[in-house]
Amino acid sequence: MRIAIGGDHRGLELKQSIIELINATEHDCEDLGSYTTESVDYPDIAREVAEAVVRGDYERGILICDTGIGMSIAANKVKGIRAALCHDGFSASRARQHNDANILCLGTGGTPDTVAEIVNAFLTSHFEGGRHQRRLDKIRAIEAEQIGQP
Repeated sequence: MRIAIGGDHRGLELKQSIIELINATEHDCEDLGSYTTESVDYPDIAREVAEAVVRGDYERGILICDTGIGMSIAANKVKGIRAALCHDGFSASRARQHNDANILCLGTGGTPDTVAEIVNAFLTSHFEGGRHQRRLDKIRAIEAEQIGQP
């Protein structure tokens, strides 16, 4: 699986450790920024990763900022993105199984073991379909209704 990863200046250290985690698996990971601790605007990184996922350049994305909230909000503005802010392996699994989340958002406060659990759950869980597909179809309908509105 190809994974795009991005983080703002506060997420740089965690992003680098997640890249190491992913590189130890069979997955490919590409770092889309930022690359220093110099202040950047998280919506720019979120948009780049989200648009790359929607285009199909990557199957999933991971975004990191101080709380993960800003990245989640920004990424979810891109049509077709289902970004989930997760704090444990259970929420990451459910985000994939029930919501077919395609971007994982993280804050910087987790322990290394917790972060590894979350990332692993996000990368190994699969969408269950069934009744969950009906719900995703309703989300897509909401997106379609919003097109053309300011």
